[in-house]
Amino acid sequence: MSAIADKIMKRVRGKGRGWVFTPKDFIDFGTRGSVDMALSRLVQSGTIRRVGRGLYDYPELHTKLGPLSPDADRLARAVSRQGGDQVTTSGAAAANRLGFSTQVPAKATYATTGPTRTKNVAGRTLTLKHARAPVIDKASDRANSVLQALAHIGKDRIDADTIRQLARRLDDHDMKTLIKARPKMPGWMGDIVLKIGAVRHG
Repeated sequence: MSAIADKIMKRVRGKGRGWVFTPKDFIDFGTRGSVDMALSRLVQSGTIRRVGRGLYDYPELHTKLGPLSPDADRLARAVSRQGGDQVTTSGAAAANRLGFSTQVPAKATYATTGPTRTKNVAGRTLTLKHARAPVIDKASDRANSVLQALAHIGKDRIDADTIRQLARRLDDHDMKTLIKARPKMPGWMGDIVLKIGAVRHG
């Protein structure tokens, strides 16, 4: 195994089984060509799996079923990194997870800072929709989900009870991140964030 392949596998194992990745995740190890060649050799040896164009995974293994299909969320994150975008839970899925909607989205749909597009990867159809709310870099999935849920619920349907529920979902770190990111949000959304903060510290 080459030195680059060794470094790649050290990072892959560090992320754990189920991680989906792209050559961009290893560009600090060498030229794009040398990274591609190392990935190709790792696929040939059966160490990793190619799941789409420029997409690979370190599959989770089931004792009876063998290698499992990659997780939709991890696929979506890798597709977004491929395009240099940020991605998070879609507004509809976020509203469902946070308890504001009983509707479960039928398809794997995500909010992205990139263009709206559909990708067929590893037997899954991923719908990436341009986000109506900002996707905050390095924020937790929970904090970004709250913003997407706010956009989905809509300015006129957010009441005191909604604000109280959201305040219970966020921790102090999430709150600091959201308040710092207020300049990136529509004015009304930034105001809601302040109200959520006031309820948390009230």
